Amino acid sequence: MIVIENVAIATVDASDTYYADGHVAVGDDGRILSVGPGASETAGERIDGTGCLVTPGLVNTHHHLYQWATRGLAVDQTLFGWLKALYPIWGRLDADIVGAAAAAGLGWLALSGCTTSMDHHYVFPRDGGDVLEAEIAAARQIGLRFHPARGSMDLSEKDGGLPPDNVVEETDEALAATAAAIDRWHDPSPDAMLQIAVAPCSPFSVTSRLMSSSAELARSKGVRLHTHLAETSDEQDYCRQHFGCTPVEYAERVGWLGDDVWLAHGVHLDDSAVARLGATGTGVAHCPSSNARLGAGMARVRDLLDARVPVGLGVDGSASQEASHLGEELRQALYTARQRGGPGALSAGEALRLGTMGGARCLGRQDDLGSLEAGKLADLVMWRLDGLGHEGIDDRLAALVFGPAAPVELALVGGRPVVSQGELVNADAEHLAREAGRAHRRIMTAAG
Repeated sequence: MIVIENVAIATVDASDTYYADGHVAVGDDGRILSVGPGASETAGERIDGTGCLVTPGLVNTHHHLYQWATRGLAVDQTLFGWLKALYPIWGRLDADIVGAAAAAGLGWLALSGCTTSMDHHYVFPRDGGDVLEAEIAAARQIGLRFHPARGSMDLSEKDGGLPPDNVVEETDEALAATAAAIDRWHDPSPDAMLQIAVAPCSPFSVTSRLMSSSAELARSKGVRLHTHLAETSDEQDYCRQHFGCTPVEYAERVGWLGDDVWLAHGVHLDDSAVARLGATGTGVAHCPSSNARLGAGMARVRDLLDARVPVGLGVDGSASQEASHLGEELRQALYTARQRGGPGALSAGEALRLGTMGGARCLGRQDDLGSLEAGKLADLVMWRLDGLGHEGIDDRLAALVFGPAAPVELALVGGRPVVSQGELVNADAEHLAREAGRAHRRIMTAAG
């Protein structure tokens, strides 16, 4: 039993209820007992939140954790040039490297306010061991709620795709391995810490057969679907050249639109594509910093929201967004929207909703995550906003979104602390950094 009191609270409920001075009480079942103004009479450990803001935990809807081992490379390339530079290095991945990279990445995400993260892993070297198991073990170590998406690639350079032959799988092999991952790891329960999604990589690295068969597999197993789509103009050109249509038209052709699907990026969408995503309930993982780093463009977030598209935030792979700080993506999303549409294009409250309820909707967890309401899972973050960088911004929500990256004083996942007084509870940050450095040196040495 935990009671956080004397604290500002942004609930992100349907009415965007905000308490300038309130409390959150957490039960021993890991769910919220009450949230409201003033003090609580609930018995339990008391935590003084003076100077802080409590929000729902942030939900990361797109990432590639293995890339933590290959940051800072090809920094001036477009997406296709960046991929061609890094594919040969990623072909040297193994379970030890992925485990160290994932632990570092997830630890950093926790310190940036994230309580739930997905991961899109699609590189499975034949002699690399069980890399999916390695990242699941890392998530259990850090204590985050985890949604790994079992990715796949089966279209190599020799067949007209972008990746080299040594990092792709045979189609049936990829489908069988994906089905096995679901059977082994997926937990469909409302308080699940681990859920699997099906995630062939992209139109330029996956055959149409793998796309359509993956959709059928996911729906037969009752899990969600994820892939990259409409990230760059190069991808648009590829789809028109190879499929005679736009990326969204192609996705619909292979069964990849629906309320069980969320797509990474969605930058290059025309009006008809935005409308089609809204009509089908297809979600979008908005990754503004990665899109800026690669010069891919700015997603039409205001238009997507107005079309009732579920939109969440993602940091994207650590090698295309080296900061990987989910809290900072709130501000970056707001700035990106305003660059397109002016100061009315996105508010601080809407930015927070992208990072919380929007992400929960993308992952299909909106009934239990994404807002602070009695009965929901106690996944929450207490941000410290009374230090040098934030003091004087009276509106705590404005301080969080417009101000510098706020320190995380406390983060709970299912009522269990994963960050306390700004430090990881279940891992040592310095040890994670050393292991990640070792993994980086190993893969770079192996790649020559």
